[in-house]
Amino acid sequence: METLSTNQAHGGVQGVYRHESRATGTPMTFSVYVPPHAEGARLPVLWYLSGLTCTHANVTDKGEYRRACAEHGVIFVAPGTSPRGEGVADDDAYDFGQGAGFYVDATQAPWAAHFAMRSYIEEELSALVAAEFPADMDRQGITGHSMGGHGALTIALRNPARFRSVSAFAPIVAPALVPWGEKALGGYLGQDRAAWARYDACALIGSGARVDELLVDIGDADQFMAEQLRPELLEAACAAAGIPLTLRRQPGYDHSYYFISTFMTDHVAWHAERLKA
Repeated sequence: METLSTNQAHGGVQGVYRHESRATGTPMTFSVYVPPHAEGARLPVLWYLSGLTCTHANVTDKGEYRRACAEHGVIFVAPGTSPRGEGVADDDAYDFGQGAGFYVDATQAPWAAHFAMRSYIEEELSALVAAEFPADMDRQGITGHSMGGHGALTIALRNPARFRSVSAFAPIVAPALVPWGEKALGGYLGQDRAAWARYDACALIGSGARVDELLVDIGDADQFMAEQLRPELLEAACAAAGIPLTLRRQPGYDHSYYFISTFMTDHVAWHAERLKA
């Protein structure tokens, strides 16, 4: 692991790191904020998965999470959204290819060669964080925005024993039913829709996957809500499954980091409460 930068913030350390990924076959860059803590302490971990076009830098620069993480003693991990670089397949559109990994393990050429974001997040980066940082991997939460909200929900639903808490900002809740998801899942996984279900939060819930509860924020001025996000489908799926869902439609907020940064403190505190020893 190569350290690209470290900066002190709120008594802790914000670092940016790079390593050679076995899962993607490319260099991958991620950020980790470690709050102030006693020597030898192991701290809970909150994962944040970013949305379309983003890198680790979007939330690191604009997420406004460090004060809350320092207050609650929570490590904050922000991975990238896809493999990048020369020799990595790409697409001219913003919603497919580099920057748009959708947290899946691709099975279709040419994407299968590098686009293994599910394995990267669930296995490889998790092991690296456990080895290199004072992380208590028995106390993990996960959140994310838009495509990253989709990633957070599906990863938690597939790994309920690993994540004690899960939330999302404006997530894509049913990618198999919306244009962003149909394009991405079809391109990365092929046209067999049965293979898409493991990457669709509403489908996972419908097939029996469960988490203890969910917190979701979305702006009622979000320009993507009606066509791409479809929060009402998550409401219906959680109601049918008996999963407690707190879905907050925030008046006047859009899809941007102005929205995310406004409610980030709420989400960090919510996760911290559930990640207490």
